[in-house]
Amino acid sequence: MLGFDVGTARKVWTAFLIALLFFIIYIASTTVLVIVFAVFFSYLIYPMVQLVERVRPRRVPRVASIALVFVVVVAVIAVVGSLFGVQLQDQATRLLTQLPTLMRSDVPNRLPLPHFLEPLRERIADFVRSQIETGSDNAVPMARSLGLGVVHAASNLIYLVLIPILSFLLIKDGAQMRDAFLALLSKRHRVLWSEIVDDVNVLLSKYVRALLFLSLATLFCYGIAFSLFGVPYSFLLAVGAGLLEFVPFAGPLAAIAVTLVVALFSGFPHLLWLVIFFALYRMFQDYVLNPYLMSEGVEVSPFLVIVGLLAGDQLGGVAGIFLAVPVIATLKIVLGRAKVFYSASHEQGEAARRALTGHTDEEG
Repeated sequence: MLGFDVGTARKVWTAFLIALLFFIIYIASTTVLVIVFAVFFSYLIYPMVQLVERVRPRRVPRVASIALVFVVVVAVIAVVGSLFGVQLQDQATRLLTQLPTLMRSDVPNRLPLPHFLEPLRERIADFVRSQIETGSDNAVPMARSLGLGVVHAASNLIYLVLIPILSFLLIKDGAQMRDAFLALLSKRHRVLWSEIVDDVNVLLSKYVRALLFLSLATLFCYGIAFSLFGVPYSFLLAVGAGLLEFVPFAGPLAAIAVTLVVALFSGFPHLLWLVIFFALYRMFQDYVLNPYLMSEGVEVSPFLVIVGLLAGDQLGGVAGIFLAVPVIATLKIVLGRAKVFYSASHEQGEAARRALTGHTDEEG
């Protein structure tokens, strides 16, 4: 009637709601990031909650066991921070203080070059020296700006308090929230979204725990290797590399680049051994440890990872980069489940239509 198609209108309305949702997420990026950290923290804590609940007496409420786990975890984090925070701050302060001197050092003349490039060493050294002089003028303001950003984020202590509180509520009321969401849907779509929610739950649990183990493995392996090699600022670089493991693909590459630059400008004499260590460790992690920790549903193609990181950086900065891979993997699950669901519905409809047609023909 009047050229109005109900099916098209529903699709347009759905697309509008999805666009509105992404717009709201973009506007409230800080709040979304806090919620995301709370969700990730919940997935890290939940296995310990399950372990405590196995031995929890029936007369003890479930809330008490969850609270016990959170108190222990927060206490452990506080103790570890107090033990290693001073050393980390000391190395970071020394690096920022010596940064201008390191940037103006005579590194270009000590660059290892292939034999056929030796005649061009002076030209290469002049080019690198000019780049160092340009970069040294921007290094201190950049470091100062980065430091102010970190201080500003740390000053918002309310977020640090909200993350464990939100995680506690998510673990306590997660099942009720899931059931309430499914109750809003029709009976037909409830089956589809129940499967999607379960798959996303498994995906995020495996993904978050895999990232945690990869980060810890990088922290320990880099820390031991850097200490044995005598790399300057070894603890600071190892902690930074461990944290950057939470940024897929780009994070490990950035950690390697920063470590090599700091080692080179600090006069580290065994740069080749450091490169060999990085190559061996990345092979071990990419072909042994990562496939073991990441399930098939978590894996995303490198092309999509790069595109997702670029798009995430443009849309949400650090939060967008952090969320790129889990969002892509979630969309992969949603599209896959929806395709199977609607294909099965279409086949059932066709089978019912053929059965009805055959029954009518027999009556005729």
